[in-house]
Amino acid sequence: MTLQGWILILGFVGILLALAKPVGLWLFALYEGRRTPLHVVLGPVERGFYALAGVDPQQEQGWRRYAVHMLLFNAVLMLFTYAVLRVQGMLPGNPQHLAAVGEHLSFNTAISFTTNTNWQSYGGESTMSNLSQMLGLTIHNFLSSATGIALAFALFRGFARREAKTVGNFWADVTRITLYLLLPLCIVLTLVYIAGGVPQTLAGVVDVSTLEGAKQSILLGPVASQEAIKMLGTNGGGFFNANSAHPFENPTAFTNMVQMLSIFVLGVGLTWCFGKAVGNPRQGWAILAAMMILFLAGTSVTYWAEAAGNPVLHQLGVAGGNMEGKEVRFGIAASALFSVITTAASCGAVNAMHDSFTALGGLVPLFNMQLGEIVVGGVGAGIYGFLLFAILAVFVAGLMVGRTPEYVGKKIESREVKLAVLAIAVLPLVILGLAAISCVLQQGLAGPLNKGPHGFSEILYAFTSAVANNGSAFAGLTANTPYYNGLLGVAMWIGRFFIIVPVLAIAGSLAAKKYTPESAGSFPTTGGLWVGLLVGVILVLGGLTFLPSLALGPIADHLAMIRGQLF
Repeated sequence: MTLQGWILILGFVGILLALAKPVGLWLFALYEGRRTPLHVVLGPVERGFYALAGVDPQQEQGWRRYAVHMLLFNAVLMLFTYAVLRVQGMLPGNPQHLAAVGEHLSFNTAISFTTNTNWQSYGGESTMSNLSQMLGLTIHNFLSSATGIALAFALFRGFARREAKTVGNFWADVTRITLYLLLPLCIVLTLVYIAGGVPQTLAGVVDVSTLEGAKQSILLGPVASQEAIKMLGTNGGGFFNANSAHPFENPTAFTNMVQMLSIFVLGVGLTWCFGKAVGNPRQGWAILAAMMILFLAGTSVTYWAEAAGNPVLHQLGVAGGNMEGKEVRFGIAASALFSVITTAASCGAVNAMHDSFTALGGLVPLFNMQLGEIVVGGVGAGIYGFLLFAILAVFVAGLMVGRTPEYVGKKIESREVKLAVLAIAVLPLVILGLAAISCVLQQGLAGPLNKGPHGFSEILYAFTSAVANNGSAFAGLTANTPYYNGLLGVAMWIGRFFIIVPVLAIAGSLAAKKYTPESAGSFPTTGGLWVGLLVGVILVLGGLTFLPSLALGPIADHLAMIRGQLF
């Protein structure tokens, strides 16, 4: 570890904290539906969308109707993307004349981008045309992100409203978030990336002569625009197979810093927005403090492990940190920091290969995802996932003091606790169940590249990434098979919508409750004690997935040996 590395890490955190309130103020304006300076230009566009769709933005919805509209919207978008990929070869915007995408890969990809996972069982530059990248995939990068923030807004209204029957209007929330937040920020970021050397063109291939006199074809495309929303919306699906390790997606240390900040900035802003929505910004700062403790702990462990290097190589006289799978232009510190950021959020973009990390360095990204990606987390998904843990933490506090727990003025009763447990239990049940199945079936055992424990880790990482809607991978796993494309697709759908619906049910339940003012017997939810309790509850519940997975590896290895199917 070096001083320069720590300056990078602490500088990143400092810039991020400075952006929390300004971004939170803009998000709060959208949460309330207030007019912004952009309404002068985009207001007519917004009203035009409502007129075309027959939507009254003032007509609010109860949580059930909000959920049904959200599910139908995402289902239609998924089918649209599947259709675009299946007929890709007949559509324009295909300068490389790529054929249609196979049915099982189209199924996986359509679900992947609908759920904000952006898992890629394919190489983007060799599989997807420019039109497919822009129309089939990038559209989801905007709308899946807008959906996540809209659901966070719905939950905020549940905490903030008193004896209400509605939690907002899904169509109005998604439209405003897309028009007034994601689109303008992405235009700015696209220009920043172009200035930094990221290509933005509809050309497919440029033929050049190398320094040795050989001919080489360089693939291009509308990369900068996809890169902007890929990071800002915590999507992660890269235009190129190498993702943000590719020099056309992430050419310099400056673009690398911009990308890291883009991944976290909206999630951090939403914590401040939540505090403002419930009338106490300190509530938001307390949540952010707990997030930063977990984030810095994970970053420190990963950076230390990668800087320490591989002890086996040290015994052979090869000194230094672990640079396998890392870009020289970034180095160990920036690679370790990026890996923790992208898995603490639901982004999944990578500037280094996680499969090449040391055992401990690769464990932290895995653990981040198994926590549910709530350490800042994906846009919207991170904060509403974190609030599930807050509900359970305040319930634990209520048990200790012997009274009905309260959180930001709302009593937390059995209905909210049961729904929170139901949502949180999705991760360990689906991750461990599908990983266990894949460790004993021939189709599952055919996937890992490596033998033994690391082969198991590749399988476990894949299902963890899918259910947590992350999309990064221990890329040694051969996932482009009917078995993995199908099962991972199902896992992604469950991981997204089996959590969202209970969250909306909690929002509806809380909105209908009366406000309960704090009293001398209330457990304080803004101080150091609360932050410590939050961190403790998150780590304990995170162990529901992590600890059984440690035991599952040797069991799977033993069963494979019995069947003569060693990893």
